[in-house]
Amino acid sequence: MIVQPPRRRGVTVWFTGLSGAGKSTLAEALAPRLAALGHRVELLDGDAVRTHLSKGLGFSREDRDTNVRRIGWVAQLLTRNGVFVITAAISPYREARDWCRESIRDFVEVHVSTPLEVCAARDVKGLYQRALAGEIPHFTGVNDPYEAPTDPALTLDTQHLTLDEGVERVLGVLRARGYLPAADETTEASSIGVK
Repeated sequence: MIVQPPRRRGVTVWFTGLSGAGKSTLAEALAPRLAALGHRVELLDGDAVRTHLSKGLGFSREDRDTNVRRIGWVAQLLTRNGVFVITAAISPYREARDWCRESIRDFVEVHVSTPLEVCAARDVKGLYQRALAGEIPHFTGVNDPYEAPTDPALTLDTQHLTLDEGVERVLGVLRARGYLPAADETTEASSIGVK
């Protein structure tokens, strides 16, 4: 008789918010923390997915929803195989995010709620300025809508939190929902030399 090892439970942490809100920064800081706890981790960044998986899609609502559903489909495959998936995508429409939540099931939505004016002030590429001048159509938060989550697992405003504080809050939600045991705090601390 072949005995299969117990399958580890995966989860998708879905960061959503405006461009410049801090989604990618949080995702990139969270990934090594989860890896240090012994989890398999994949990061699906919205910009990278558009380059490799959704090349050719525009920024109409239909194309944006297609992009988000493609991210969700990949996340669902990985999550069901015990991977901790982290996505960082604007994903502006609630309906597409809800589709991902229903498909993935182990889904933790994190709304990075940094205000528009703060996001615009951080924008080194000048995209917000160009959008406000009418040079970029379909720019989320300026001339295209962003539908904020109505009941996210966590809301983070990065203008009032350090990066470490934001990551700790995400880890806290994962512990509270049973994806990380509380004992992992000790394991992680010892693995990085903290006593």
